[in-house]
Amino acid sequence: MAAQRDYYQVLGVAETATTDEIKKAFRRLAKQHHPDRNPNNPQAAERFKEINEAHDVLSDSDKRKKYDQLRRYGAFAGTGFGGGGSERGARRGRTAPQDSGDFDISDFGGLGDIFSSIFGRRGAGREAEPEETETEVTIPFRTAALGGTVPITLAMSEVCPTCGGTGAAKGATVSTCPECKGRGTVSFGQGGFAVNRPCPVCRGKGTVPSQRCPTCQGSGEVRVEKRINVEIPVGVEEGARLRLKNQGPKGRGDLIVEIHVAPDRFFRREGLDLIGVVPINLAQALLGSRIKVKTLDDKRVVLRIPPGTQHGQKFRIPAHGIEKNGRRGDMYVEAHVTLPERLSAEEQEAVKSFAEKAGLKY
Repeated sequence: MAAQRDYYQVLGVAETATTDEIKKAFRRLAKQHHPDRNPNNPQAAERFKEINEAHDVLSDSDKRKKYDQLRRYGAFAGTGFGGGGSERGARRGRTAPQDSGDFDISDFGGLGDIFSSIFGRRGAGREAEPEETETEVTIPFRTAALGGTVPITLAMSEVCPTCGGTGAAKGATVSTCPECKGRGTVSFGQGGFAVNRPCPVCRGKGTVPSQRCPTCQGSGEVRVEKRINVEIPVGVEEGARLRLKNQGPKGRGDLIVEIHVAPDRFFRREGLDLIGVVPINLAQALLGSRIKVKTLDDKRVVLRIPPGTQHGQKFRIPAHGIEKNGRRGDMYVEAHVTLPERLSAEEQEAVKSFAEKAGLKY
């Protein structure tokens, strides 16, 4: 059985990758391999766990430092010693280089124990740390500007209602897993470089039932369609990420919702300001007029169009933009002069007469 894959290879980043580069790689891969997006692919769940595991270590400066020290000896290369260790490292056993006096691999025994000490994996049957779940939602322009509630429905895992998460059928006896002896993990690899993985027989629980739950087939969880109401804050922008605490699978972990804003028929946004386009006819543009304009919150304000208004000219309506953090933008109305597509003979004569009097060439 091959040793654990190198975490840098798992995320597809260089050894010198910055924290931001590691985070970006994690988000991209997590979206691609998330079990919710791959319900019929069991390998996706395993890949997702591997990605989370790599991110957990490489995004933490202390864990990453210790991991890099282990890595010098080829602990994650798949075969014996490698990298900086070579024969010199092999002759010296499992002791780290002299210049890293604060870290001695021999203090930890096998690599499984190293991971327990360094990366916080303790004893049998310990449930994995809650994982973040990500999704996207597109909301109306006005909801983004004014705030509101948007319902979303997600397919996710929940605790099996029949067995309560034990995986055991009613009346079944539960005994220690014969494969992992109750540890919840099994060791792969050779010698001091063995690594721990969740036990495939008990699925990390450390126990097995005499009869599996008929609803979840012993997994302790079921896939459900979960409806969640997302509270949209006032003035939220395109690409914003909202964190919903404890709304992930089985009520553990956070749900991250990335917001996309649908375009509006009338308004567009520039910071906290709103830009709206209103059509006016040629007579209104030339002679001036008063028009009613609808605001974002469905109020109507009267706007004076002065004589000689040009196509594309903007008019400011103060304090009718988007409000956020105690500040409020303005609303701008952009006048678009519309012209008739066809003129009657009488209308053409009238326009010609006007053009001649105004000295306009045609």
